[in-house]
Amino acid sequence: MYIEDLELENYRNYKDLTISFENNVNVILGENAQGKTNVMESIYVLGMAKSHRTSNDKDLIRWDEEYAKIKGRVQKSRGTIPLELTISKKGKKAKFNHIEQQKLSQYVGNMNVVMFAPEDLHLVKGSPQVRRRFIDMEIGQVSPVYLYDMSQFQKILQQRNHYLKQLQIKRQTDFTFLHVLTEQYIEVAIRVIKKRFEFIQMLENWAKPIHSGISRGLEELEIHYKPSIEVSGSTDWSKMVEVLTDKISSLQNREIERGVTLVGPHRDEILFFVNGRDVQTFGSQGQQRTTALSVKLAEIELIHSEIGEYPILLLDDVLSELDDYRQSHLLNTIKGKVQTFVTTTTIDGIDHQTLREATTFSVENGVMVRVE
Repeated sequence: MYIEDLELENYRNYKDLTISFENNVNVILGENAQGKTNVMESIYVLGMAKSHRTSNDKDLIRWDEEYAKIKGRVQKSRGTIPLELTISKKGKKAKFNHIEQQKLSQYVGNMNVVMFAPEDLHLVKGSPQVRRRFIDMEIGQVSPVYLYDMSQFQKILQQRNHYLKQLQIKRQTDFTFLHVLTEQYIEVAIRVIKKRFEFIQMLENWAKPIHSGISRGLEELEIHYKPSIEVSGSTDWSKMVEVLTDKISSLQNREIERGVTLVGPHRDEILFFVNGRDVQTFGSQGQQRTTALSVKLAEIELIHSEIGEYPILLLDDVLSELDDYRQSHLLNTIKGKVQTFVTTTTIDGIDHQTLREATTFSVENGVMVRVE
């Protein structure tokens, strides 16, 4: 799949923009703070209905404007699909094929994107929250059911935490409603946990050979999903229910004391091991970067294996963060296969045929033009 054209209205520092792209490598050149990353972000938001940079949608709306709009035409094997996303202070409206979608979970997945930015190098050494967000975003692209489950999980978690807070400050004394919420919580939490186990296994299957290739066969990568309860991917449903129920029951007094839910998918972790050692704790910076790169390239292949089409790849100012060998490996992998967008201040020093054959755009102060 590839995006043919993009229209922005009141998005970040763009008053309006209409631009067409090629189904190859598109390089966006410009100095810092001119709007390169805003274009990348807008493509990501068009596909994912949320930003990778901020959780506050109001940040996406141009200063002193009421709304922002992103439109794009996506070419897929079954034809051209128009997508449209309007962001206002009241929320988001998403259209697929000119028809407004009632739920964002019905919209996400129509255009698949993989973003690789400098902050993704923190995927390995960053906080568990970064890794949880990563898997939630990626599973959501290929599984609308997971997106729905996650939204239900967040809703019930919020209700449960609110009620625990009420019990903590003695505004409530009735435990019946807490037990009802706990039952609902366990049901949806286990659906999330099971899907994450399945996804991590698939991701590892793709990432292992990629990592071995980048490390010239010297390193073996393993990815482990570590839930906050003692279960594995092979644990059956009823056993998971039993384990999670027992754990929550044993923590009930502590949860009331603290006013929060202490166990569940929001407390889970993803661990990366290279040659049996935890990369976050014991890996060199080079190993951490190779792991992050392997995972991102694996993501591309995993999406292709699930939906039959390659996603759009967004490389936001990341080439300068990689050494020559990793740069070449990345560019060789995507060549002729994936529509790719690359932002950079300059391509000087990156000697690769893929970039020499790329379509180039320049950005200055919220104005983007094709360089002929």
